[in-house]
Amino acid sequence: MKRVLIVDDSSMMRKLITRTLVAHGYQIVGEAKSGADSLTLYKDLNPDLVTMDITMGDMDGLTAASNILHHDPKAKILFLSNREEEKFRQQALNLGGLGLLNKHQTEEIVALIGSIP
Repeated sequence: MKRVLIVDDSSMMRKLITRTLVAHGYQIVGEAKSGADSLTLYKDLNPDLVTMDITMGDMDGLTAASNILHHDPKAKILFLSNREEEKFRQQALNLGGLGLLNKHQTEEIVALIGSIP
């Protein structure tokens, strides 16, 4: 069972992602409402995967992911956003992210997570 950390500044989105992943057998080990909180939780929880919102108020998801990857270069991070702009997709991939999906496309999120070894 994959252990997942969810990072999103929207409590509604955290609940939606949690509900979707739990229904498909994933364990949610933590939720961060800000990019700044994500590194602390990552260090404490050591999840198998992080779902990371791109746009958040205090620190964007790309910066937060960069911090996590600096701490653990093998971290697996899937970026989620309401925006699917190519510049974000390319930045996410350049950082070493697994991809960028629309956070409302829950079945695609589940499929991609399921394909991660």
